[in-house]
Amino acid sequence: MTTTAIDLGASVKVPPFHVGKVIVASSIGNALEWYDFLVYGFFAPVIATQFFPISDPRVSLLFAVGSFGISFVARPLGAIVFGRYADRRGRRPALTLSIVLMALGTFTISVMPPYATAGYLAPLLVVLARLVQGLAVGGEFGSATAFMVEQGSAHRGFYSSWQFASQGLATIASAGASSIVASTLTTDQLESWGWRIPLVLGLLIVPVGFYIRRYLDESPEFVRASIVDHPEAEHQQPRFGSQWRNLLVATGVVAQSTASTYVLQLYIPTYATRELGLPIAQSFGVVVLGGTLQLLLTPVVGSLSDRFGRIKIMLPATLVLMVLVYPIFYALNESRSTASLVTLLAFGGIMKACYSGPMPALISEMFPVRSRSTALSLSYNVGVTIFGGFAPLIITWMIGITGDKLAPSYYVLCAALISCLSLSVLSAKSRQRSATHTNHAQNQSAS
Repeated sequence: MTTTAIDLGASVKVPPFHVGKVIVASSIGNALEWYDFLVYGFFAPVIATQFFPISDPRVSLLFAVGSFGISFVARPLGAIVFGRYADRRGRRPALTLSIVLMALGTFTISVMPPYATAGYLAPLLVVLARLVQGLAVGGEFGSATAFMVEQGSAHRGFYSSWQFASQGLATIASAGASSIVASTLTTDQLESWGWRIPLVLGLLIVPVGFYIRRYLDESPEFVRASIVDHPEAEHQQPRFGSQWRNLLVATGVVAQSTASTYVLQLYIPTYATRELGLPIAQSFGVVVLGGTLQLLLTPVVGSLSDRFGRIKIMLPATLVLMVLVYPIFYALNESRSTASLVTLLAFGGIMKACYSGPMPALISEMFPVRSRSTALSLSYNVGVTIFGGFAPLIITWMIGITGDKLAPSYYVLCAALISCLSLSVLSAKSRQRSATHTNHAQNQSAS
């Protein structure tokens, strides 16, 4: 299994100012995606009463978090469509189109009349809007990550880490806006129209993101690898279909990152209010802490991975998460205090940064330039669909069936175990490849 792709852009030198523009342009769509997803997840109990009014509150919540997860069904399809488009036409056009579709889905949900007014049309259109968002988001990660790492090989970890640093920024913005709305409005106001305010605020970034992306230059490595300019590159790089083993391993690598995000960030306000009885505004405020740590630490860890290696940072972070996630959830359930909630979110933010900072660069280096966007999009979105999109639904169902409120820790632990195995496979292959190169060099020297 090949884990390092041909690097056609190793000698590319990119001006620092241009790199800054690339980071902003690539991150802004990811930030919008996560802002919208987090707001929808935060207000899942409220949305449940507006669009899925069922007599049993838990069943109503299941429908709400299920509609959240249904968008992930479209993500693998979006990964293929947008990924292929980005690999053939370029990263920039794909990024521009994706932000337009994401905005369309967000706008539809923010203005949708409730079930009481529109009847069954309301939940149907909400689900369709989520599917449109899923289609657009499916190609967002691969195109944006490829765009970042292809600015120069020496700092791939730092450049691509901003994909997840922007998630931290989205967490701060979404949790902050949700906390302000929840603390200033009455319960009736919040449930009738107040939950729409954070979604509308998120749309304000769309014109800026569209403008920035529209006028960016294409990534240097993509231009170098273009078959038009370099016909020989077509024969140097393996076909996409031959990369299925790498796709499988990359999907496993994504497991921990996405489970941590969806359980330790997105699901926490619902969990804290429904299962622990903590105030919703307070739980939103605590989520800001995890987002802040992720925003500040992720680029630092990404930069460190350029110096010390990706797996040497990610594997220890996985082991720490596996050891501590259950005890921290247990302490939270025993105390049901804000202090324990702060501990959980701080721990989650640090672990998320340590693991996700190097992750985009690690996965991107597994695939060649001409199929990189498709491979990144597909492996990431399949991983997110399996381990993240339906995480709130599965955990809500597990708690309802078993009554065990430590179910979130089991979910994160299982995902971390899968990622640990995937990283171990990559580490073993890397050592094997290094040994082969060493023996080859020794044989050449001896001859």
